[in-house]
Amino acid sequence: MSKNKLAKFADMASYPHVFEYPYSVAENVPFEMKGKWNKEFFKNDNPIVLELGCGRGEYTVGLGKMFPDKNFIAVDIKGSRMWSGATESLEAGMTNVAFLRTNIEIIDRFFGENEVSEIWLTFSDPQMKKATKRLTSTYFMERYRKFLVPGGVIHLKTDSNFMFTYTKYMIEENKLPVEFITEDLYHSNLVDDILNIKTYYEQQWLDRGLAIKYIKFLLPQEGTLAEPDVEIELDSYRSYNRSKRSGLEKSS
Repeated sequence: MSKNKLAKFADMASYPHVFEYPYSVAENVPFEMKGKWNKEFFKNDNPIVLELGCGRGEYTVGLGKMFPDKNFIAVDIKGSRMWSGATESLEAGMTNVAFLRTNIEIIDRFFGENEVSEIWLTFSDPQMKKATKRLTSTYFMERYRKFLVPGGVIHLKTDSNFMFTYTKYMIEENKLPVEFITEDLYHSNLVDDILNIKTYYEQQWLDRGLAIKYIKFLLPQEGTLAEPDVEIELDSYRSYNRSKRSGLEKSS
């Protein structure tokens, strides 16, 4: 670990709007603010929006600036990446933004019933080998149901055709309401200030000429969720600074 990373971790530990609860801590220390984020941290009753797998937190910071009447919480396990958004929001004096460093597999330990109104999934790893690791799998949908308001909104923005196709099948299998879907966001009629926020990884995909895909759908509380039984073609390229997505060679 470089000194740069150590310095970032030290900063994060001192930031008042950063909460660090990885597996090792969460197993032994209950999160006392569960169900009380608005009352104890944000000090208001505004809707809470999560960005799961936030990376550098570009969406959380960007949306927080656009919507001062909403509260935003960025979640990731990579503290050195999260440091960028946490530092920017702190220096900007933003009071409607927080960062939670934890494993997303245990996300339901940190939020109470009906506490969250929206979820953003921005360029999540498609996890092509195991469905339960995908952030749009029914495994995670069941967890989201524990804290999302009824009919809560989920946004998926991705470069991955595999992730996009899998999510479409999951939505169709469970008859979830779709508000918008496109295979090429920046050539659709939905490009606006919100969707124009670009993450670090997104700009790299755009520079490579990859189309950005987007789905906005709702997650009702009722009904049993089922995994789609389909085979999906794997992505044929590798991510930047992430593990290899498939056994295929990187496209030229």
